[in-house]
Amino acid sequence: MKKTIITTILCVLAFAGLSAQNPAIIRLWPDGAPNDNGARGPEVELENGRVTNISDPTIAVYPAKNPNGLAIIACPGGGYVRLAMNHEGYDMADWYNSQGITYAVLKYRMPNGNYEVPLSDVHQAIRILRQHSEDWGVKKVGVQGNSAGGNLACLAANRYDAATRPDFHILFYAFTGNRGSRQGAEKDPTYILDEITPDTPPAFILHSSDDHTVPVMNSINYFSKLVENKVSATMHIYPAGGHGWGFNDSFPYKREWTGELEKWLRDMAGAK
Repeated sequence: MKKTIITTILCVLAFAGLSAQNPAIIRLWPDGAPNDNGARGPEVELENGRVTNISDPTIAVYPAKNPNGLAIIACPGGGYVRLAMNHEGYDMADWYNSQGITYAVLKYRMPNGNYEVPLSDVHQAIRILRQHSEDWGVKKVGVQGNSAGGNLACLAANRYDAATRPDFHILFYAFTGNRGSRQGAEKDPTYILDEITPDTPPAFILHSSDDHTVPVMNSINYFSKLVENKVSATMHIYPAGGHGWGFNDSFPYKREWTGELEKWLRDMAGAK
């Protein structure tokens, strides 16, 4: 009994000392995943913080020092063949923490033809955040995704059970079935749109109208379907910026999107 108490205290102290420079790295499936994407061998690091060949998925968790009750799981993009872990993941940690939001970056497995593989990873990440809700002061867990990661966030927001339904989702230039989903199982460009229901969680959507990789109509159509189902949705479309800007300072409307998202998240934290 005494040993258990000491271990618990040490875990709490360890979590309390975490920061954006020293996140907790948690393996999603230490006893083995329920499915397989065929990846073998070591993870491969590419240029500019990108990684591929992921067989042991993890979350890097940055608990907020003064939590406001929100947690966000970020799903970086990369066309379902690699992950842009920096500007669509780690680089947002300080910004989210400064708002009192616990932030987790998901390093998920590629589908390699089976969308259930990355979807099971984001579901498990949601479970883990909720298991540590008291440790990190978390009351609501949302998912965020960029590009292909936005596709994954859409799937998580519409395919879930009682334990894995996110409380909200945030989409950066997400595709809902365009050519980037060729790595997944379905090819119908409307397949996520057809699954939206009144139970789909609230959404915050960002896109650039000059995006030539993921057409802005992906976001417009998704937003329209949410409204049709009376789901709370906010969308901001910017006239320039292209695709893949993430948290980069080079995006000309960074000040605008960060300000709008901060306000939306304050409202989300206060909503019952």
